[in-house]
Amino acid sequence: MKHLSFGKFLAHFFLLIIVFIWVIPTFGLLISSLRDKDQVALTGWWTALKHNEFNEIVRTEKSTVQFEENGVFVITGNLLKNSSSKSVINFGITSKNPKAFKAPSKVTMKNGSTFYLQKDGSYRWTSDKAFKHKKGKRIFLTVNTPPSLTLENYKEVLVFRGLGQSFINSLTVAVPSTIIPLIIGAFAAYALSWMNFYGRDLIFATIVCLLVVPLQMSLIPILTVYNQIGSFFGVSAKSYVGIWLAHTGFGLPLKIFLLRNFIKSLPHEMFEAARVDGASHYQIFMKIILPLSIPAFASIGILQFLWVWNDLLVALVFLDKMPSEIVLTSRLREMLGEFSQNWEILTTSAFVSMIVPLFVFLSLQRYFIRGLVAGSVKG
Repeated sequence: MKHLSFGKFLAHFFLLIIVFIWVIPTFGLLISSLRDKDQVALTGWWTALKHNEFNEIVRTEKSTVQFEENGVFVITGNLLKNSSSKSVINFGITSKNPKAFKAPSKVTMKNGSTFYLQKDGSYRWTSDKAFKHKKGKRIFLTVNTPPSLTLENYKEVLVFRGLGQSFINSLTVAVPSTIIPLIIGAFAAYALSWMNFYGRDLIFATIVCLLVVPLQMSLIPILTVYNQIGSFFGVSAKSYVGIWLAHTGFGLPLKIFLLRNFIKSLPHEMFEAARVDGASHYQIFMKIILPLSIPAFASIGILQFLWVWNDLLVALVFLDKMPSEIVLTSRLREMLGEFSQNWEILTTSAFVSMIVPLFVFLSLQRYFIRGLVAGSVKG
């Protein structure tokens, strides 16, 4: 018993480690998506909840904004753009010593003018002579930034970068492409399990053989057939209907194989009793098979949905690149080249693409393992 308890403890311990390893990158992606551009570029996501120090180079106002006060020429402003969250720790007036002075401090320039900088970034620059500089004076700052999280990145990618429309397009592709093969596969699996007809074993063997056919090998022939049908009816071959049928065809062999194994494992006494009571095959399927097969349907539905949602190749082949049709994965590929340096945009877009799969998996996870192993052991 002690050995069993210790083995169970080790199993749970290693399971927790695996979960931790899986969750940490996802959590890091979420935190990064909520940070602004400067924070993402300069510090890691694990520093998001603490104060950080950044080095910045800013400029004062130009001489055109000076005014005279009691015989002294004055320029005022704020180097932090009136940001209430940031504060100046150190500053310098030359690149050789960018942290020469601690804020707040008053510094005398080489030309005899006086520069006074406060912690909130506001400054007052005074001189006995009129200022004549055309560009603002460079000031080197060490700024303390408190932790801050924002939803502006999500607004940026969903509204202004077109990711919201791509998100809807992916749902339009994924939901029917999951439901259609699941329905067809369920009826086919029942027929191959409990209905006697000529060639049943040959059909099932053919389905098993189709499992090893590479998807890439059939893309061009199927697209050619689509183009011929589309030209015959005068419609475009690239459409949502086309990609639904493509995903249905690619997903059916695995769905039929898994569901057939599950349905075959159900006690045959139930079906014999139902047939004795006069139930038809359709009634047996709807009233016996469906209620008992919910775990299998859920697990297979999750696999199909995740595959379709994360698909890029099939979407590129069977859909146009118009904003009304481009899916999330294709849009992310474009944004990777367009915003290769904007990590806040890329992390936010990546997390948006993960929201639906995470929700689907977590909401149906109690069925997932039970459905996958169902039918593997009979009895």
